Amino acid sequence: MDLAVGKDIAALCGKCGDVWHVVVAIEGNKPTKVQCKQCGGYHRYKRPPSEPVPARAPKEKKVVAGKPRKSPARISVPKRDEPLVQPDMSMPVRGYAMSETYRPGERIEHPKFGQGVVESFPSPGKMNVFFEDGRKTLAQGRAVAV
Repeated sequence: MDLAVGKDIAALCGKCGDVWHVVVAIEGNKPTKVQCKQCGGYHRYKRPPSEPVPARAPKEKKVVAGKPRKSPARISVPKRDEPLVQPDMSMPVRGYAMSETYRPGERIEHPKFGQGVVESFPSPGKMNVFFEDGRKTLAQGRAVAV
């Protein structure tokens, strides 16, 4: 196929759907910009559906020198509609405060998320709480600024 600026080419027009175009710009041996003969619109070259897809060479994987990568360990918390820990019904519901500390199974009342059950402590100063909308990680045991 002999490509040159000003030559006719089959391309798909997104505006009117026509396939007859004039080449406006070429990069290497591939048309990059065309003008539709039907509606006069300019757009990037789009291969018409009747034209076969050109075969691509398979991509080569990059080899990086150094230590082999390890996938990070993922701790999966099962997504269930119930808490992982049974709520302690003998204790009253406590209001949530970042400065307070809590125990697993304790029920708390959060101003935004509502009532929840303390499930676990992923790191110091944090706790996982099961709420009706889902699990949230909240702060606990923080010092109060004076």
